[in-house]
Amino acid sequence: MKASDLSTNEYSVFNATYIKAADDKALMEGLIDGLLQLVNFVKNIPVEKLEYRYAEGKWTIKDVVLHMIDTERIFAYRALRISRGDKTPLPGFEENEYVPFAFANSRSIESLLAEYQNVRKATISFFESLNEDQLLFFGTASNTAISVRAIGFIITGHQNHHLGIISERYL
Repeated sequence: MKASDLSTNEYSVFNATYIKAADDKALMEGLIDGLLQLVNFVKNIPVEKLEYRYAEGKWTIKDVVLHMIDTERIFAYRALRISRGDKTPLPGFEENEYVPFAFANSRSIESLLAEYQNVRKATISFFESLNEDQLLFFGTASNTAISVRAIGFIITGHQNHHLGIISERYL
C-alpha cells in the first residue's frame, strides 16, 4: 500500500499535505529510504547555512531538523497508543512553542543527526512490528480521526515537506 491508496477518512485535511508529500512508496520503504535521505541531505548543507534564517522570526535549519525529530516522536507515540487499542483522544501540539525550548542552535549538527537516526530507527522498528490489522486501527488525535498507517505516511511526508522547504528557502 502507498500513501495515495489511503482513504481520505484516515487523516485530517490538515495532514493531506503530508500524505501527498509521502511520495508513491510503500510505508516501510518510505520510512527506511527517508533515514538515509535526510542524513545525506543535511550532511551536504554548508555549515554556515545551518543557523541561517531566510526571514525574521523563521527557524534555522537546525531548528527544522529538531522539529522533524520532535514531530516524529509525537506521531510515533500516537501510532503506538492507537495500535494498542487505546481510545483516549490524543491532544495536538503547538510546534512553534517547542522551538524556543529545544535549543537546537546550541547543538552540533552531528548530535542532531545522531538523535534523528535513533528516532527514525525506533520508528522503523515499531512500524515493522505491527500487523495489518493494527495498521488499520483508528484513533483520535488533534480532534480528528486518524489511522495508524496514515500516521506512518504522515511521518514520511512531513520530512519530505520540510526537506523541500529547506531546498527552496534556505539553500
